[in-house]
Amino acid sequence: MEQAVGSLQEQALKRKERLKALRGRQLQGKDQADGEPDSKRALDETEAEQRHRDLKLRNYTPEDEELKERQVPKAKPASVEDKVKDQLEAANPEPVIEEVDLANLAPRKPDWDLKRDVAKKLEKLEKRTQKAIAELIRERLKGSEQELAGAVGAVAVEEGDSD
Repeated sequence: MEQAVGSLQEQALKRKERLKALRGRQLQGKDQADGEPDSKRALDETEAEQRHRDLKLRNYTPEDEELKERQVPKAKPASVEDKVKDQLEAANPEPVIEEVDLANLAPRKPDWDLKRDVAKKLEKLEKRTQKAIAELIRERLKGSEQELAGAVGAVAVEEGDSD
């Protein structure tokens, strides 16, 4: 067991060394990735600090001439009326349809679907009805022709008797 514990300690030491080497490489990689020497980085940091330290006098009116140069001009508030007008104009879309067809807007009668479904059957019945009416008219005309012929024959018989 002693050998196993010793080998585990050796492995732990090797791991620690590898981690240190990896950390060192990562730190060097960051320095090389920036590509700037430490002195240049220090100059950039001082410039950033100076920018951060510059006074901007917004609410204070200085008496000193040097400080007056740092005074920020007063901001003019935006006109609320203009913003409201713009929003109202954006909210009112222009009408797309200029003319409205009242026939399309009128509600349909409750039985429109029944009439639609029955329309085909009614067309067939209408044709049959027209045929039947035509047949009845023909039969009446044939009957009236026979009556007319009979009436003409009867008139001719009467005229022949009287001579």
